[in-house]
Amino acid sequence: MGQADCDSSLMRQKLKADLHRVAERMNLTLSRFDHDSVCLLGQFAEIRAEIKHIEVLASSFYLDCYLSPFTEKFAELTSSVQHLSDRRYGALIVIEREVPLETMIHSGVAVDAKVTHALLESLFIPGAPLHDGAVLIRGNQIVSAGNVLPLSQAEAHERKLGTRHRAALGLSELTDAVVLVVSEETGQASFAVDGALHPINVVETLT
Repeated sequence: MGQADCDSSLMRQKLKADLHRVAERMNLTLSRFDHDSVCLLGQFAEIRAEIKHIEVLASSFYLDCYLSPFTEKFAELTSSVQHLSDRRYGALIVIEREVPLETMIHSGVAVDAKVTHALLESLFIPGAPLHDGAVLIRGNQIVSAGNVLPLSQAEAHERKLGTRHRAALGLSELTDAVVLVVSEETGQASFAVDGALHPINVVETLT
């Protein structure tokens, strides 16, 4: 997986500060463990919540790193995902990187248009002809919509994963593509890469 140089990113600095804060909290909890008679379960719950927040922040940071070398439309993509998430419109957006994807997907309908958030969002409006399929992006172009992706077999036993998430995982297991997913049920945005699914916070990504 290619890596971009994100050392100067403000998000990286924020991530580092958050990690230091959690480390300090964990050290404080550890120091109290042998001396306090109070229950520490509340402290554990707070640490767990902070770590979850950092995971989401880190996912947003690395998503930028993974996509920036392959498309100039990162802002358009994240803006679209935010709007789709707000409306709870299910979405599946594939960004091709170094591995060609033609042989990995069942082609849908050719679009061949520049990436804009308005066009992307219109493709996933519930009831639209192509809203159930995946959009394929190469560079700054929407290549096609309504594509069918290979489903992950490794996650087939996970009932909590819907078809969109299994499709995102399936393609990311076979290629280096990054696949953005928006859950129709919860509005949660995630991305799949290297066979793993990561939650993202598009608001943090846009700042």
